[in-house]
Amino acid sequence: MDSNSRRINTSKKHRGATGAVSLLAFFFFCFCGPSFAQQSIKTLEPTRASSADPHPLDAELVEAKSRLERGQAKEAEPILRAYIAKYPGSADAHFLLGLALFKEIREIATASTVDNSGAKLPNSPAANFREGKAKASLAEFSAGAKYRAPSASDLKIVALDFVLLGDYPDAGKWLTKVLEWTPNDSEGWYYLGRTKYNEDRFEEAVHAFEQSLKLDPKNVKTEDNLGLAYARLDRIDAAISAYRTAMEWQKDAPTKNAGPFIDLGALLLDQNRAQESIAYLREAIQIAPQYFKAHELLGKAYARLEDFPQAETELEKAVQLAPENANLSCMLGPVYRKQGLADKAKVQLDRCASLNGSHSSPEQPRP
Repeated sequence: MDSNSRRINTSKKHRGATGAVSLLAFFFFCFCGPSFAQQSIKTLEPTRASSADPHPLDAELVEAKSRLERGQAKEAEPILRAYIAKYPGSADAHFLLGLALFKEIREIATASTVDNSGAKLPNSPAANFREGKAKASLAEFSAGAKYRAPSASDLKIVALDFVLLGDYPDAGKWLTKVLEWTPNDSEGWYYLGRTKYNEDRFEEAVHAFEQSLKLDPKNVKTEDNLGLAYARLDRIDAAISAYRTAMEWQKDAPTKNAGPFIDLGALLLDQNRAQESIAYLREAIQIAPQYFKAHELLGKAYARLEDFPQAETELEKAVQLAPENANLSCMLGPVYRKQGLADKAKVQLDRCASLNGSHSSPEQPRP
């Protein structure tokens, strides 16, 4: 989301605030659901003019905005909080702080400190951090909306906060509104496709991904997600074609996306074509050796081919990478048992039973 820099409004910031508040209250009520809408409507009372930003081109806001554009959201946050303490009626500062809090989640993810198990671990530090920052970001957009209606780019961050919170219906409603205003936003269409996918509305997901690709051709991530949506519609040939197209688009890229290789490997396994899946899953491991899912699927493929030593190697690696993922221990235990390793099998099956009660969850499409 680095391209979503915020525009600082520098003149007459609070003129016409009442009309903006009424419009925004309507949007919050229609598109955010009762709890967030009611909270926002209750606070949509304009403040006194004395709390407005003191002069155009305020240096503190310019500095914070510059830091956000340089990927320094954590450094921008205290600047914005200090500014809001002095000028609580600054819509720009609240919106920028909402963006900063959202970007902090992305920066942590980029630094690979978020949970890599692929499962939603409700009590993990990463999940708690993500949820807390997303809620705080929404609160800042709500606070800023007291004084000025947010732009389409602001509302897209609101939608993505809802994505992070797993509230896909509200995310979809916000993204739909944003795309009415900015229909050429390829990223907006991509995220709308993801929200529809997570709502099991796969035809709508296909449409959104196709719209995104029209605006941003040869986007590997979008083509891969289009394949996922085709697969859920049981359009197997179309899904395979999409995955292979995504692979072809990146064949000369210095850095590749492992997603299409993993997803085609998984689809071939679902079609009982384990032998065919192996080459794609090995390629995925070459691209992303620290991503557990490729090792898991390759282990599953070897197990179906009754090559249990190879299955053991891959599943052990997957467990090492994602120790809190219950499914991996549940798979590794029987592989040990098939080789007569009863003690090892018992350890993994006991671990499977222990983990399964609290940390199991369905896979989501990759961001």
